[in-house]
Amino acid sequence: MNTSISDIKRHKRELLETHIKGSLNQYSPLFSCDSDAIYVMDLDGFFLPLNPACERIFGYDPGQFAKLNYMKIVTLEHLDRALSFFYKAIEGKLQNFDCQIIHQSGVILDVNITNYPIVVEEEIIGVYGIAKDITEIKQRRRRLTEEIQQREAIYREIVEHSPDAVVIAKSNQILFANDTAIQLAGARYKSDLIGRCINDFIVNEFSDILKERVKQVETGEIADFIDTKLVRVDGKIIDVETKAIPAIYQNEPARHIIIRDISEKKRTQNLLLQSEKLSVAGQLAAGIAHEIRNPLTSIKGFLQLMEADKNVKPTYIEIIKSEMNRIEQILSELLLLSKPQGQKFKQTNLLKILEDVKALIDTQAILNNINITIICSTEIPLLICDENQLKQVFINLLKNSIEAMPNGGDIKIEVDRPEDGIVLIKVADQGTGIAKEHLDQIGQPFFTTKENGTGLGLMISMQIIKNHNGTFHISSSPNGTVLEIALPL
Repeated sequence: MNTSISDIKRHKRELLETHIKGSLNQYSPLFSCDSDAIYVMDLDGFFLPLNPACERIFGYDPGQFAKLNYMKIVTLEHLDRALSFFYKAIEGKLQNFDCQIIHQSGVILDVNITNYPIVVEEEIIGVYGIAKDITEIKQRRRRLTEEIQQREAIYREIVEHSPDAVVIAKSNQILFANDTAIQLAGARYKSDLIGRCINDFIVNEFSDILKERVKQVETGEIADFIDTKLVRVDGKIIDVETKAIPAIYQNEPARHIIIRDISEKKRTQNLLLQSEKLSVAGQLAAGIAHEIRNPLTSIKGFLQLMEADKNVKPTYIEIIKSEMNRIEQILSELLLLSKPQGQKFKQTNLLKILEDVKALIDTQAILNNINITIICSTEIPLLICDENQLKQVFINLLKNSIEAMPNGGDIKIEVDRPEDGIVLIKVADQGTGIAKEHLDQIGQPFFTTKENGTGLGLMISMQIIKNHNGTFHISSSPNGTVLEIALPL
């Protein structure tokens, strides 16, 4: 039996050699120009080279190459797979696959191999082989894969340790949540969020907005920050702002959602609004009358022209609108002011007031890359004051300092006792400073150097310090502003 099989293989080998010398010989010039190795294998897997590229890719001259088969060429890890494809080709099936071979020099190369049967007189007598060197392609792919994996690892590390809550969702299902998101949602484990519907954590009144933002992200757009409300696991509702970015998660389109807790920011804003609502009627009366009288005069004049001529010019309308807007702006600022609250003086820890204000402002400061530091080198006795009003003063001062520092920096609050019975609070920033010609006007109604300012904040703060029998001093340079408040103990 073995003899007959050997005879059959020998016979087919002879047919194969005859086929190469006859039918394939005419293609020899074409093979010679091909950069891929083209060869023939007999039924035992021994090679017969057909072009010079075989020597370049495998590293053996034609005589050496003809004595080799798969067992000597293919790496051990890929041998079983390569043999499987070879036998399938012998069965008459075209095969294409990637594997690794050992170059004569010992270097391992990545190649793409195509095997298909050689059929003569309806008998399979061998296998055609084409080997393409894809080592460089594979190396690029591996480098790219490593870079992608490295970026993914860095991305995951950044996301996991992000101070912002990050959630990745597909449709309405939560696929991923970082530790900050778990804490923000009041959960104990990631499993408390992952797999749940994101609508479970959104107040119903925002559901329609959420649907629109989902559609926006699905079209590849970024849904920028908006204020909304988050329902925690314990049922508590908190103020947050969210932003959604198109992303790919586990090779599928998803939404990368950034969630920021703005509860402190909201409380700060409310406190800032309340700080404006103090009685300044006596000092504002002249300013308000002056500011409103001029636009009203313009409106009356142009209204008379409109009555006289029905064909009103568009420029008149624009002027009226501009003046009306100015009136509305002034009146809106006026409406923020309410009757002053009665002062409630009591013994209070000044450092605690400053720490509370710092906690409120820190969120805004961090967002602007600003660090607020409180320095106290001596013991400060309890201060008799209205705690809420002093908080309003320090909030106003810190808010102004932050707005004057677009490039970030440090704000230092120094507390000292330069003499008995006096406590000195110094607030120093690294902002753009106040021009000398403007220093004397600081604290006057409606005077402000800010584009959207009202000029009321510092005026009210100075009045509060005055009501506490204290003094208020401002000095400024291009390197920053220093505000000094002296209060009696």
